[in-house]
Amino acid sequence: MTVQELHVAGYRSIRELTLPLAQVNVIVGPNGVGKTNLYRTMVLLGAAASGSFARTLAEEGGMPSVLWAGQRSKGPVRMTLRVRLDHLVYELQCGLTPPPGGPFQLDPDIKEENLWLLDKRRRLPMLERAAGSAFARDADGHRVTFPFSLWGSESVLSQVVEPHRFPLLSAVRQQLMNFRFYHHFRTDSGAPLRVEQVGVRTPVLSTDGHDLAAALATILDIGDRGALKDAVSSAFPGASLEVSSTQGRFRVELGLPGMARPLDAREFSDGTARYLCLLAALLSPRPPLLLALNEPETSLHPDLLGPLGDLLVHAASRSQLWITTHSRPLAERIRKATPCRLIELDKQGGETVLAGGAAEDE
Repeated sequence: MTVQELHVAGYRSIRELTLPLAQVNVIVGPNGVGKTNLYRTMVLLGAAASGSFARTLAEEGGMPSVLWAGQRSKGPVRMTLRVRLDHLVYELQCGLTPPPGGPFQLDPDIKEENLWLLDKRRRLPMLERAAGSAFARDADGHRVTFPFSLWGSESVLSQVVEPHRFPLLSAVRQQLMNFRFYHHFRTDSGAPLRVEQVGVRTPVLSTDGHDLAAALATILDIGDRGALKDAVSSAFPGASLEVSSTQGRFRVELGLPGMARPLDAREFSDGTARYLCLLAALLSPRPPLLLALNEPETSLHPDLLGPLGDLLVHAASRSQLWITTHSRPLAERIRKATPCRLIELDKQGGETVLAGGAAEDE
């Protein structure tokens, strides 16, 4: 499956926005136009599937903080997320917890949740949730009451415990949980990635990069070793990457021309450490359905933008990409190397909008 369309309404600076998506999507625009807000909506869809929707919203200040901040028309105050995955459309609508609310007033309250199967020009309902109850189509096509108690702050998808009985719900859940996000790699002097770490096979780099050595060792062992070495050589001509192991503990080392010994991770610049994290993320032996990176160029020297762009193009052959960037050179590098959808955002009256009214295929 691929994500073919995203619709967002009522979230922070996004009053209403519909985006057709391609295999490679590059989101650009000045500071403050809502690029990260749009990125966060994809994070929320993944959280809805995994059962961490309320907690993820709480990290943003809770439901009252994430609702559309501009002028509202009359009617219910709601945030809507809708995504089309090939022939399936999933939609989640949530709002404020009704009074009295108790101690969890910042939790979202799921108002409606729907899953439709697209059949030519018809939308066949596979899931209908409203007013505290839900109906779903089972494996035999029968419309049945969802047989489990529903948490008001979490999606039906996250509460499916009989995947064989509700295969479409389970399939959508698995696809949304297969979104992968990277926003901030911890590269400060005390970052875990800078010290030796116990080595376990790690096909997926953690979101903060703390298991970098194990992730790189896994690529060297079972992944695309050649692509990894080429990416290192492209960024640091003449350099060699090694992951040394001592009694089961891994350490990243980078040999550079003219140096009498390799540098270890404690000596890497922030940019070098971040670039190696991007290598581990983009060359994962277990590629996701959708890989989203928010400002991957942060802390990188301009000379690394070309190799990063090439690496992103390589990753696009294995995953759908969502790239939010401030770097026009990076966006241009990607645009010239592969077909992509350039999504330029602007702000009008505090509202995030598409610059020029539409995304552009390049």
